[in-house]
Amino acid sequence: MSTRIDFSAAGELLRNAEDIYILCHQSPDGDTLGCGFALWNSLRLMGKRAKVLCSDGIPERYSFLSDGYCDEDFPPKYIVAVDIADTKLFGDELSVYADKVQLCIDHHVSNMEYADKLLLEPNAAAACETMYMMLKNSGFPIDNMVAKCLYTGLATDSGCFRFESTTPRTHTIAAELMEYDIGYAGINRRLFDIKSRARITAEQRVLSDMEFYFDGKCAMIALTTELISEAGLDPVEFDGLASVPMQIEGVEVGVTIKQRNENTFKISLRSGEYVNVSEICASLGGGGHIRAAGCLLHGTLDEVKKTLAERIGKAL
Repeated sequence: MSTRIDFSAAGELLRNAEDIYILCHQSPDGDTLGCGFALWNSLRLMGKRAKVLCSDGIPERYSFLSDGYCDEDFPPKYIVAVDIADTKLFGDELSVYADKVQLCIDHHVSNMEYADKLLLEPNAAAACETMYMMLKNSGFPIDNMVAKCLYTGLATDSGCFRFESTTPRTHTIAAELMEYDIGYAGINRRLFDIKSRARITAEQRVLSDMEFYFDGKCAMIALTTELISEAGLDPVEFDGLASVPMQIEGVEVGVTIKQRNENTFKISLRSGEYVNVSEICASLGGGGHIRAAGCLLHGTLDEVKKTLAERIGKAL
């Protein structure tokens, strides 16, 4: 079990640390990358040596977060994980660090407490929100690049400030970051408005094949390997598809099934007002937030749909 710490304690640990590895989760999103590169930039401004690591490459839409990044080769003396609730999310390349993390900065209520020290804010809209509070309270340097990284994570995980997890503090932090002249309108357009033709094709297919359960309270879409291949869809373009079922009037639980291989499926659940999808995913070996969670399931597509329908039916 981790020792829970506050902003000041986390800041003190990082202030005294040297040669720091910053770990981001596999299939990286804007929050984990925003946290990782924000911390790297701030530490560099303090004259410290740091390195951002991820088992998977950086998606093109988030490539601007690594502007100015210098990848140095050195053994770690201190290891930090950002926005990673479970060591299973490290991916193959980073699994060697699973039992070596000294500090985890996160906002997932399902955090498995694998690190020595844990700075956790389960009510934060994004890990970048918690990272900002830690940097600010500890007097760490925040410049334009740090602010740009943090804003990206904040916007990404709050659904451009639409999700229920968004609080007055979230908006206050966003306003403070905007003071750094980060070009927030361009960031939001890049993250939320621009889609490839392949993504539009995939959306058309999943919408036409969408299935409804429980009098329309649950909507389910599936991205099979066949569909992905036909559409020419890059894995990063999955981002945001989980919100598609929730756009249907009357839907309380939206399900997105993404096929990884013949018998493995990545599940993303979203809910509207009253279903705790974190509990559903936890019962299936996953986790996440009350209104947004995920897990991995094995079997045929029909078996996976049946399992999900049974759990969701009980929750509804």
